[in-house]
Amino acid sequence: MVSVQLIYVLFVFSRTAFYRQPNPPDSVLNAASSGVTVIVCARNELANLTELLPLLNSQNYPTFEVLVMDDRSTDGTDRYLEHEIGDLSQVRFIRIDKEHEHVTSKKYALTIALKKALYPTVLLTDADCRPASADWLTTMVAPLGNNKKEIVLGFSPYESQPGLLNLLIRAETLFTAVQYFSLALAGRPYMGVGRNLAYRKHLFFANRGFYTHMNVLGGDDDLFINEVATRRNTAICLDPATFTWSKPKETWSEWRRQKRRHLSVGKHYKRGNKIRLGLLSGSHVLTWLLALVVGLVIITKALLHDPLMTDEWLLLLIATALFAFRLLLFWGIVGRISYRLAHTIHWATIPFIDLMLATYYGLAGLKTLATRRNKGYHWR
Repeated sequence: MVSVQLIYVLFVFSRTAFYRQPNPPDSVLNAASSGVTVIVCARNELANLTELLPLLNSQNYPTFEVLVMDDRSTDGTDRYLEHEIGDLSQVRFIRIDKEHEHVTSKKYALTIALKKALYPTVLLTDADCRPASADWLTTMVAPLGNNKKEIVLGFSPYESQPGLLNLLIRAETLFTAVQYFSLALAGRPYMGVGRNLAYRKHLFFANRGFYTHMNVLGGDDDLFINEVATRRNTAICLDPATFTWSKPKETWSEWRRQKRRHLSVGKHYKRGNKIRLGLLSGSHVLTWLLALVVGLVIITKALLHDPLMTDEWLLLLIATALFAFRLLLFWGIVGRISYRLAHTIHWATIPFIDLMLATYYGLAGLKTLATRRNKGYHWR
């Protein structure tokens, strides 16, 4: 188990830790600036839209539009979009008035948005996100200036707040980013996050959009990327100017509901992706579990005054050294990535985060196996 973890940390995660974001030449930037449609799907997000749209409208980019998909909002979003965005010259909107049984609501909204988008490149974000700078759009689509690249994976951190739930949310977000960035750099891209994701519009229609998972709750970002991403067409962007910040869930029930939806999507990944992720999370859980078992055995022997034999001591020292080496290596590599990704978590908390994530993945795996498929479709 420790060996599997060491392979991932040394040969996969280290790619993100020491990745150098290329600075594309002016010719590449000019090729990328053929026009971008920023898509925001929203339902009852009036408060968020009033903050977000001015930020998107003021992006430093020569040719772009902001397309808001208002999906049956009842909070006054329609009135705001119709009467109060006249000074936001880059923003337009489309109202969706009914739900469709054959496809989940957000996937329908995104499909319509891609059909109506004016430009060949789309950049996705959510209404509750805030771009870190006015250069978000420019820097996110810059890698698409390379004609071989059709997808750019970005990072969307959560705001830091007091409490264990917030720490867990930020830690899980960081480690998810570590995985999808690192595996993309290793030539095995498998997902993106719809809060910060760019791709070519033709890629969507050439692969029939969400056709294979229209009725799967969620997956408008990760399942689509899982189907179409390759080692050749996928780039990542770690520039802090491109981060889109979100407010995290504030109650355990809201967070559990969100994670149930996310975890249910994973079973639809390609087999190779499921094997790689299963090895990663399984070895993570078992490394800590077996360490706990060994510790309990030692304590039990001490309490029973049953001394360890010489060969048992040798095995114990080897196992302890391997575990400590893996922990220190994880600490250093993930700590460096956290530093690069907006200091998502403090470096001193990483050993605790390591154990907490192992516990979370173990419980989440058991929960996923025990939970029946949710047949209801909810917007978020």
